[in-house]
Amino acid sequence: MAKILLVEDDTNLASTVEDAIRFEGHIVDHASDGQTALETLFISTYELIILDWELPLLSGIEVLTKLRAKGNSTPVLMLTGKDSISDKLTGLYGGADDYLTKPFNMHELKARIVALLRRPSRQVAVTLQAGDLTLDPSRTLVLKNGVEISLARMEFAVLEFLMRNPGQVFSSEALLERVWSAESDRTPQTVRSLIKKLRTKIDGDGPSIIHNVYGFGYKLEAPQ
Repeated sequence: MAKILLVEDDTNLASTVEDAIRFEGHIVDHASDGQTALETLFISTYELIILDWELPLLSGIEVLTKLRAKGNSTPVLMLTGKDSISDKLTGLYGGADDYLTKPFNMHELKARIVALLRRPSRQVAVTLQAGDLTLDPSRTLVLKNGVEISLARMEFAVLEFLMRNPGQVFSSEALLERVWSAESDRTPQTVRSLIKKLRTKIDGDGPSIIHNVYGFGYKLEAPQ
């Protein structure tokens, strides 16, 4: 099972691709424009990105260029209606790992996904630190003073997001928008309940590193 980000603005095609990938047992998040995709990739870790070339706000090539400039080497499969050799070379030289021209056969897409996921990971490991808490996104691992803490998937996702944005205040609605998938059954109470459970697991006997900012939301701030 892999965590895959699909970036595609054609809603019908995106739905078809998502269903096909989930049928293979993978987790799929979806972004419908380049800017949202880039923001998502800066806060979450994926094992594969399926990236359309022609997107609103930022093109697939722009997303890819900015991603590689940040040192992110997650495998990227480009989807596009452009089929000239020069266009393919632009995508490949821009940092794409593979290239699939629309319209494509879903079996071919699945085969390309399998091939890319088999490649050794080149993702540069980035470990996040907040006080005595260490989070390793590449291994989905959280340590407190060197001792592993077991977190549920969404608890890990929220903690990772807050650790990537220390000192910034996020409302429950903002966390729902940035961390949860659009299809999930979610409410602000979902966030409050999760934060309570997360604090219980990561704080121990000390003060919480996740602070309530009355009337605004939550922020992560570790003691100096």
